[in-house]
Amino acid sequence: MGLPMSDPTAWATAMNNLGMAPMGMTGQPLLPDFDPALGMMTGIPPINPMMPGLGIVPPPIPPDMPAVKEIIHCKSCTLFPPNPHLPPPATRERPPGCKTVFVGGLPENGTEQIIMEVFEQCGEVIAIRKSKKNFCHIRFAEEFMVDKALYLSGYRIRLGSSTDKKDTGRLHVDFAQARDDLYEWECKQRMLAREERHRRRLEEERFRPPSPPPVVHYSDHECSIVAEKLKDDTKFLEAIQTLLTWIERGEVNRRTANNFYSMIQSANSHVRRLVNEKAAHEKEMEEAKEKFKLALSGILVQFEQIVAVYHSASKQKAWDHFTKAQRKNISVWCKQAEEIRNIHNDELMGIRREEEMEMSDEEIEDPSEMKETEESALVSQVEALKEENDSLRWQLDAYRNEVELLKQEQGKASRDEDTTKEQQMKLLQQALQGMQKHLLKVQDEYKKREAELEKVREDKLKIETLLENLKEQESSTSRVCACSQEKECPVEKTSNNSPVKSEREVLLVGIISTFLHVHPFGASIEYICSYLQRLDSKICTTEVEVLMTRLQNTFRQELSGVGASLEKRWKFCGFDGLKMT
Repeated sequence: MGLPMSDPTAWATAMNNLGMAPMGMTGQPLLPDFDPALGMMTGIPPINPMMPGLGIVPPPIPPDMPAVKEIIHCKSCTLFPPNPHLPPPATRERPPGCKTVFVGGLPENGTEQIIMEVFEQCGEVIAIRKSKKNFCHIRFAEEFMVDKALYLSGYRIRLGSSTDKKDTGRLHVDFAQARDDLYEWECKQRMLAREERHRRRLEEERFRPPSPPPVVHYSDHECSIVAEKLKDDTKFLEAIQTLLTWIERGEVNRRTANNFYSMIQSANSHVRRLVNEKAAHEKEMEEAKEKFKLALSGILVQFEQIVAVYHSASKQKAWDHFTKAQRKNISVWCKQAEEIRNIHNDELMGIRREEEMEMSDEEIEDPSEMKETEESALVSQVEALKEENDSLRWQLDAYRNEVELLKQEQGKASRDEDTTKEQQMKLLQQALQGMQKHLLKVQDEYKKREAELEKVREDKLKIETLLENLKEQESSTSRVCACSQEKECPVEKTSNNSPVKSEREVLLVGIISTFLHVHPFGASIEYICSYLQRLDSKICTTEVEVLMTRLQNTFRQELSGVGASLEKRWKFCGFDGLKMT
């Protein structure tokens, strides 16, 4: 529709108050030199609601700034603004993708043409559904057009110049829920979700690690190539993966078994190389550890020398000649050096403990060396405590000298300086008390170390006595074993003379005697062994024959038959042998 506006400046003023660029019915700007930042409502930031797809609601108007709405003149009607002091009209919650508005309070004589004339200034109208009860539903092309239509809520409308009730009304514009709007919004959301899934898929494919190269199929030519690669150290990893894939695929058969065996054999030849490489790396690591340990021990030696310098400087011979500031600096430096030395010493001790844990069982089982090292460590600690005790005594003497000097100066000085000297005296007394407490602690530690030394010596004596007792027990047990062996020897000699050497042979003799007694005409050795093997499958023919030949008084071998039917038979002759013996 191309209906001209009767008063375009009124509409432009109303849009300017909202902070929007005034647009005509055809979408062209009514004021070409319009500056959104110069609108009457300075509290609203400038926006351009005609931007397609913007779909935002203008910011709320501050409560302390009433919106200035002016009269809007159209061709067939006039719109009068509401009272600016009244609260803004209430609206319902905005449905998702809303493009449809509810317009109530229309004049009874209002037509669709008049509604189109009023609301087409907000944007393209797609459809108008008018009811007979003075309301209608208007569907716009875009969502941002709904925000512009809500601006007209509260306006009083009058058709022409008539004052009849049927020609007047108060517009109430609100959001409306329509199925078409919801369907389009859902379609848009699904499209956005598809695009997001596609974008994520592309990102995953971009960051996905590349797939491994395909392994070729087995053939004699490829087998020869892989066999050559297996002999090369640089290409061994690639070749061993190919060999593993072929074996897992089931390429091994009778025809290719020799080829696969040769490849497996060449792969096995790399075991020694890998072991040697590991040993070389371990050797390098041990050398690096040794270098680090030597460097750390050298650093500790230097720290010990620096700490010794501090201790010698804190002795009474040199300490009295330093000023207070110099003494303070020396004591602070000494504490710092001792802390750093202790940290490095703990680190070195940790390395040595790790080395001791890796020692063999023989070295760990030697208790005397462990006790000696512990004893030497305790002795060194006791010596260090003695030195510290001496240094503390010298410091205490120096403080006492300072106290005496202060006392002498106190008698000569004026009364004004008495308060400061008393404070100094208190501080010195507190320092003396602290030094005395520290001295007592050091003496207690010294006594504890001496007690520990005595305990270590007692333990060492106990271990030596236990070792001597163990040696005596070992010598006595060896003698007892020798005596028992001498006693067992004649018994073995006597037992070796008997033809039956074990209980098993005795049982065999009894079973064979019973079997041959049942067979008075004798039986062959094979027949006898077949009977015995039913009882014990481990019995062999030679063992039975040797046992029977040894017992000539119990068993006798006879020949029976003629020619080809000649057969050796064994008979039981124990009763005759008993009479003879």
